[in-house]
Parts: sequence; C-alpha cells; structure tokens
Amino acid sequence: MTTETPLARRLASPSEASTIKPILRKPTPLLGVKRRASDDDDVDSSFQLQSSPTKKRKTVVINENLNMVREISSKSLDEAKKEVRRALEGHARGADGDYDNLKELFAPPRPKSYDDDEESDEDEDEDRAEDLLAYVVALTSLAPLLGKKCSGLVKNVLKCNWLERDDKFARAYIELMAALALVQGSYLALVLGMMVDKFYPVRGQSAAVKGFPPVDAETRKERLHMGLRYMLEKFPDGGKIINDLIERKFPFEDESKTVHLEYIDHLLRLKKDRPELERNIMLTIMKRLVVLDLGMTLDLENDDDATTQAVLKQLNDPHGENGEDESDAESELSDDEDEEEAKRIRNLKSKVQTLDAILDLLFSIYTPVFENPDSPEAIETFHDLLSDFSEAILPSPNSRHTQYLLFKFALKSHQLTSLFTGALFSIASHPSTTLPLKQAAVAYLASFTARGAQVTSEQVQTITKTFLNYMDHYRAVHSGCRGPDVRKYGLYYAYFQGLLYIFCFRWRDLIDRDLVPASLDWDDAASFIGRDLPWMPWLKTRLQANIASKLNPLKCCSPVIVDEFARLSHHLRLIYIYPQIEKNKSIQLSQFFTSSYATGGALRDSGFESDPDKRQLEACFPFDPFQLPVAQRWLDLPNTYMQWKPFAILDREDDEDDDGETGEETETEENGSVQEDTATDDENNFE
Repeated sequence: MTTETPLARRLASPSEASTIKPILRKPTPLLGVKRRASDDDDVDSSFQLQSSPTKKRKTVVINENLNMVREISSKSLDEAKKEVRRALEGHARGADGDYDNLKELFAPPRPKSYDDDEESDEDEDEDRAEDLLAYVVALTSLAPLLGKKCSGLVKNVLKCNWLERDDKFARAYIELMAALALVQGSYLALVLGMMVDKFYPVRGQSAAVKGFPPVDAETRKERLHMGLRYMLEKFPDGGKIINDLIERKFPFEDESKTVHLEYIDHLLRLKKDRPELERNIMLTIMKRLVVLDLGMTLDLENDDDATTQAVLKQLNDPHGENGEDESDAESELSDDEDEEEAKRIRNLKSKVQTLDAILDLLFSIYTPVFENPDSPEAIETFHDLLSDFSEAILPSPNSRHTQYLLFKFALKSHQLTSLFTGALFSIASHPSTTLPLKQAAVAYLASFTARGAQVTSEQVQTITKTFLNYMDHYRAVHSGCRGPDVRKYGLYYAYFQGLLYIFCFRWRDLIDRDLVPASLDWDDAASFIGRDLPWMPWLKTRLQANIASKLNPLKCCSPVIVDEFARLSHHLRLIYIYPQIEKNKSIQLSQFFTSSYATGGALRDSGFESDPDKRQLEACFPFDPFQLPVAQRWLDLPNTYMQWKPFAILDREDDEDDDGETGEETETEENGSVQEDTATDDENNFE
C-alpha cells in the first residue's frame, strides 16, 4: 500500500488512515510499521503511544536523564528521518513540495468549510495527532538542517498546540525546542517568546486537540513551566532574554483583571523555579502595578464626581463582584447615561478591580514572610521591597496605593520602621539624588510618620528633630537668600511642609509626657486647648527662626497645610503665625525668580503651577487614605493608620468668630492668645 501527501488523506478510507503515513509524494516504507524489537532497542515499557484501542502500539523511549522522548522504535524513526531529510534537502535545492507538506503538518488545523466531509476530517485529525510525534522526534535529530532558510517551517512548529496533547508529546516537543536553539542561536529568543506568549489565558478556543482528551489549565501550566525550566537550565543566557520578554509582553493596563492575574501567576511560578530571576520578576510586577495605579488615579482626577460615584457604587455592589470581564453585566446605568459615559465607567471600574486584585495578591504573598518581622528572611525581603520602592514607586509621585506594601510591613517592628525611614533619609540627603526624588523621599517620610499609628513617640521626635536640623543647616548655608523661591530652595520647603504635616497629626507625640500635668486626658484633645504645654526642646524657637527667615516657608508651602497648622499651633499655644500669613498676602513670588522662571519657563519640569503667585508646593503626601475595597483587608487600618480627626470644639469656636469678628488680628506672636480668626480651610480639603 502506498500513500500520498497529508492532503490525500482526506480521501483515504478509515482502514487506510489507521496507520502512520509518510509526508512525501514519492511512495516510501510506512512510518511506524510493526516490527519486533531488537536487543539493541532501548525500550521503556512504561511509556506506550496509542492512537486508539484497535491500533498497534508504538514504543516510546524516554531518556531518563532529560526525561524527554528520544525515539519511536528504531525502524519507524529511521523512516521518519529519511522523509524529513528528503524534504529539507529538497527545500535547500529549491524543490519545496515535500517541504511545504512538512510545514502543513505543523500548521494549526484549518477552519472546516461547509463542504468538508466530517468523518474524513476526523480520520485525518486522528492520523495527524499520531503522526506529529514521530516527525517532532525526527526533526529533533535533524535540527542542524533547520537554518535560516527554514524559518517558515520553524514558525509553524512554534505554533503547534503542544500543551494540549499529552505528556509524551510535550516532552518530545520541548527537546525539539532545545535542539533548535542549540543549532541556531536566534531561535532561542523565538522559543522563549512562544512560551511567554502562553502566559496569557486561552481565548476563543478549546484547550483540546482531536485525538487527545481535553487538558485542564493546571496541566497546561505544568507542561509549559517544565519546558521553561529545561530551556533555562540548558541555556543560561536565556535568563537575560526571559527578563526582557516578561517585561515587554506584560499585559497593557486596559487588559482585564483575569489576563493580569493569569500572567502574574505564570511569573510567580517562574520565580519559584528560577530563583535567580526573582528580583527582576518582582520589580517588573511592581513597575506595572504603579502604571495601573497612576492610570487609575489620573482617570479619577479627570472624571467628574458623578462618574466616580458610579464606579464606587458598582465596586460596592456584591452582585457585580465577579463580572468585570462581562461587558453586558458590568453596570446598571440610568436611562440618561449615554454610551460613552457607560464605557468610561466600565473601563475605570476594570482598572480599579485589576489594581485591587494584584495588590491583594502581593499582600498575600508577603504577609507570611513578616509573621516574624525581625527574622533574617523578613529583613532580607524588606530590603528587596525597599529596592523595588526606590526604583518603581518613589519616582512616581502620583501613586496612591502601591506604596502601602511598604507602609504595612515597615510598621511590623521597630527595626523595619527604622530601615524604611533610614532609607528615605539616605535618599533625601544623597548628593547624587535628583531634586524631585529628594522631595518625594521627604514627602514619604512626613506622610509615613504622620499616618503610621505604630510609629512611636520617640521615633516621631527623632524624625522631627532631624527635619529641624536640616532646615537650620540649610538656612545657615543660604544666609544670602533674597526671598522665597521654590525653584532654588525646593528641598528646604519640602522639609518644612513635611514638619507641619507631622505636627497636624502627631502633635501629642511632640509633647514631653513626663512633664504633662495629670489633669490632661490624652484621649481628649479638647483638654489640651489653651494650656501651656511642655513641647520637645527647642521646637518652638526653631520653628520661629525658620518662619521669620528670608526663606519665608509659609509663603511657599501648601496653603491648606499652613492654615491647619496655624489653627492648631495657635490653640495649642505653640506658635502664633497669622500675622506672617497676612503679611505674605502682599508678597509676589515672581519678584524673587530668575527671568526664565518668571515667565513660566521650565515649570513643567518642576511640577509647580504656572501662575507666578501660585508657585507653591503641592499638598501631596503618599499615604493618603487607601481606597481599594478588597486589598484594604490586609492593612488593619484602625490599628495601623492615623485617620484625620478634626477638632470639633475648634470648628465651633471658629464659626463663632466668623460671626462676631472682622478677621483683623490684634494679638502678637508672643502672648499666646487663643483669639480665633478666619484663616482656615475646611478640614475635608486637608484630608
């Protein structure tokens, strides 16, 4: 019996299609003809390849060292090699008939047309499934012939559905991939790229190949990572390629939560198999998490309040918890909401859910490590987090949630808190650090100190003293200052504003408790109002010196923070700054700027507003309230996070002053009067 090309199999009867057929047009001995195994055959009877119960068995031999398929009975493999060699050598001479047939054998199954005979197609698919393993093994032994001229065949081989077959095929296929990379260096990147592409979930197609039972998702993942392990063990340089691939192929921010989590799951499996890739993998995840965070924050800022409220309503809807990928079930919109608005809400909701899910996953990974926060493993992991923070989070000042990984774990012990604050001080003071990063580090220091409920009073005072030391030194160095200039003295203003922010949240911790009268109730802020308090040494005099200097920090810091500090420090009899605030209203910052900045030049780079009288620091502190509904479960916020608690008694007194006073201040800075004025903003703005 003779056979023709795979296309001719459509015409073969079921009995004729039950044996493996060669791909060449010229009649050749049948691949897989039953024969008696010789004594030289290395046979492992535990692996048998069967196409159906009625067909003859083909012996599959496994190389125990590599755990890969090595041959399919010596005679059958010899015939397959002859066919493949003839096709490749013919292609080299320009005769592509057999070569094209070989390419077709590996090409994805073509869509069936209406006229196709279903029974014949099923027979062909079954034969194709059985034949392909033989040719994979044959191609492996002839890989040196697969040069650049065979790129078309290689591309088809890379498209093969190898994860959806069986373990024997997967092992044989992996060894073919290794052989390709060995003989042609450029193929290594193609092979690894093909594998990384499979980190994405299967879309629009069944995870099954005719002739094989369906394969579940977990089995496909195990086979894929078996291949990655083997390739990276065999080719050490593959680690560099993988590092580039996983970053380049990471899902875009508009991809669904399902796609992101599937991709990250593969990265975590890869990290477990190849520990040397761990740092790059976790940094890649952190970088892309920040991108999601920034995108979500920007969208929330750009959308109106109605859109934001619609998103929050859907996120809090328990019936829509798992519907983020179903466009017809993502939202219930009122009749007057148009299609564009509905799409914007769905997209924003999807981004929030994706960010929330990834951050929740990272919390679940890191939390067990910090059960013993001072263990060597925890310390080493925290150093890794600090490294990722410095490279991915700190340069992104508008990130809102990713940094809470540091917040949570830095509060686990005194040692970790010191590591975090020490790293921030180091960044802020290092000569090679850029000004924006220094200012960001100071903002993180202030925000962490203010918001971290587990930051001790001693640590709060130490950080406050360090801020004051820097400001005093800066004033001494810049004694020739003409006046306030955010561009020239931006880091100084960042420290001063950070100190005001710390005071607003942690003023109790700046009081010497050993000298406090027993009549004061630490849980009742009102009991401190109007009392002369024993503040930490030199706090008052050093603040006064900075405020009265030509640097004039009250003019350059955020008015919201300045006003809240003014109100609190006045009622707590620390310092009275309203006269300076009033005086600053007549000062124009532009008169102290150089000409290029006075006309708005280069302001985009500094992040300040273009209006000459609004060139002030933004009230941007990284640990503002956490808003993701799922991941917040890890933060234990009531015990770890300092919420802003406005003084109700001060609000009432301020309202009374608004009704009865003209706003003209008559008291001096030194007399400590508790007379109220109107220079405050609403507490919600401060929050």
